[in-house]
Amino acid sequence: MKSSPRSRSWLPAKSAFAGFRFPPKVIVVAVRWYLRYGLSYRDIEELLVEWGVEVYHVTVFRWVQRFTPLLADAARACRHSPGDRWFVDETYVKVGGVWRYVYRAVDQHGQVIDVLVSTRRDACAARSFFGRALSRFEAPTEVVTDAAAVYPAVLDDLVLKACITSSSTRTTGSRLITASSNTG
Repeated sequence: MKSSPRSRSWLPAKSAFAGFRFPPKVIVVAVRWYLRYGLSYRDIEELLVEWGVEVYHVTVFRWVQRFTPLLADAARACRHSPGDRWFVDETYVKVGGVWRYVYRAVDQHGQVIDVLVSTRRDACAARSFFGRALSRFEAPTEVVTDAAAVYPAVLDDLVLKACITSSSTRTTGSRLITASSNTG
């Protein structure tokens, strides 16, 4: 008895690229150009025409939406462990028409450690942000932040009761918090 194609529709595709008209190499290059160089979809459409590949910019948009999470997951395995110096900042952005705070930490190599979107900019949000980052990675020896008053208290609680010294610089207004463990 033959099974109809409709009964097999729940099975996953053998490849993430199955069913696409263009070869995986073309799709990956287009998505990479968009993510790495910040080109518009029309720019990528134009560059692909130079390769002899005629594709509509809306198709490039769909590729980016579909394959960005897959490429990010594939690249995650190649990431190195984050450095011991973290740079933390928060900014105020509009997300879905609502203003939110975005906390972000990067290490000295520019690798993103963690990102958190919050409705508030307070000790609770900072504690949540650092708690999540510290649950995934080893505690840093230095944290460089802006001069937000909540950071020293939050880091004092979360970074293994570390000795924290702070000094502010006059040129940028940033604060350097150096942490070292108490091995008394």
